[in-house]
Amino acid sequence: MDEVFIGTLLASTLRVSVPLILCALAATISERAGVIDLGLEGKMLMAAFAAASAGAVSGSLVLALVAAMAVGIALSMLHGYACVSHTGDQVVAGMAITMTAAGLTIVLGIAWFQQGGQTPPLSDAVRLSNWFGGASAALAMVPVIGPIVGLTLLGHNGMVYLALALVPGVWWLLYRTRLGLRLRATGENPAMVDAAGLSVSGLRYLALGFNGVLCSLAGAYLVLAQNPQFVPNMTAGRGYMALAAMIFGKWHPVGALWACLLFGFLDAAAIRLQGVELPGLGAVPVQAIQALPYVLTVVLLAGFIGRSRAPAALGTPYVKER
Repeated sequence: MDEVFIGTLLASTLRVSVPLILCALAATISERAGVIDLGLEGKMLMAAFAAASAGAVSGSLVLALVAAMAVGIALSMLHGYACVSHTGDQVVAGMAITMTAAGLTIVLGIAWFQQGGQTPPLSDAVRLSNWFGGASAALAMVPVIGPIVGLTLLGHNGMVYLALALVPGVWWLLYRTRLGLRLRATGENPAMVDAAGLSVSGLRYLALGFNGVLCSLAGAYLVLAQNPQFVPNMTAGRGYMALAAMIFGKWHPVGALWACLLFGFLDAAAIRLQGVELPGLGAVPVQAIQALPYVLTVVLLAGFIGRSRAPAALGTPYVKER
């Protein structure tokens, strides 16, 4: 029973961490290129609504993913238009996207589906299916270590494995390719990039394009793998938690991964601990358990944001000298 409990808890940690990992990678790429993104929450929310709406109307998983991608990339390009092309305040633009998404998804949901801002439940054909379920059951028969490894690593949907694979992928992109070097240089010294004959605006738009794709995947995951329908404000602050994880990870994809897994573990543990009675303390308050990931977000931001060195040109619009 202990092995099954541990394996189930770790499996839940991975599943809950997926949107955090994807958004943290999105923020890492854009901020390495010098663009602050406080619109992670809004992009993820709008992508979730687009995926749920397209999936409910068409019954197609492919169209649901395409709709999420289109919305996420469009919002990233809008962010770039305001902040890169017109040198607007990046913090304000990001918050505007998030605030607009929170209201617009509810208004459109009420207008289109008349269900209080929710979408109709998605059919199983639109939902992501689990992989390696048979292998997980077979491995669970191995004593002691089998249930832990089988339940933790096998039986997830494809988005879980994609998110984990994207961590070394983003690391390789940023630190082992010429494009990654140019993106990081754009966030550190855009004048040098301009002097080398490269387009600072083009590189920042490219980083925001990657950012939009990853945010779209995170939003789609919420409705295609977790909750079978869109619910208003269903992101529940995950975009800000991902931002905190990226800062805690020092703008590095691997460091952000460990921080996201920590947040995911607390979230998964909160679900498992509801109703559990501790010796001498009685039942653990549900509200206190559910607040743990958010409390940790505040603690990490307060304790580590001053110790981490952000890219030198982060948040600074670049104006080409004439």
